[in-house]
Amino acid sequence: MKHKQITIAQALEKIQSGMTLMVGGFLANGSALTLLNALAESDKKDFTVICNDTAFADKGVGRLFAEGKVKKVITSYLGTNKPSQDQMHAGTLTVEFVPQGTLAERIRCGGCGLGGVLTPTGTGTLVAEGKQTIHVDGRDYLLEKPLRADIALIGAGKGDATGNLVYLGTAQNFNPLMAMAADLVIAEIDELLPVGAIAPEQVHTPAILVDFIAE
Repeated sequence: MKHKQITIAQALEKIQSGMTLMVGGFLANGSALTLLNALAESDKKDFTVICNDTAFADKGVGRLFAEGKVKKVITSYLGTNKPSQDQMHAGTLTVEFVPQGTLAERIRCGGCGLGGVLTPTGTGTLVAEGKQTIHVDGRDYLLEKPLRADIALIGAGKGDATGNLVYLGTAQNFNPLMAMAADLVIAEIDELLPVGAIAPEQVHTPAILVDFIAE
């Protein structure tokens, strides 16, 4: 049985400038807040970040934008983080807007080894620019390609030392999908439980998908 516990400092050592990061959470709910705050205070930069939203400028993934650590973001929403908006307008941050459901499906495709997903969302709009349109049964669909990352930073309410994770309430959001779609998965958990304390049917993300746990 492999125990995967590491410190926040050890987790930071695994993240290098220029990497593509998936960051779980919805307006910081379900995010690896301690790890993200430490990353914002580090000298690492030039990240491509895949996240549902840029959250708040003083918390979690939002701090990466406030500190100018991100060169590109693939997201569905910037509305609560003014630094990310300002950087987009100034041209210092490349923004790829993706409808929220499409974003979730692209990440799922990345985790499941699929070639993409067909969706009518965005047809006939700016979202469709540069994308392949496929006609099926009298209707046009956009081919939205899969997303993967070098590292996924996951926030979980509970977990054990092997990496089995349980998300509390709506903290599931993007975390289970992202845990499948990155080469390395680091989970920050709020409560460490003994191995065997989590019933198999209660596990949201199984240990096989998690490389390291930062408590």
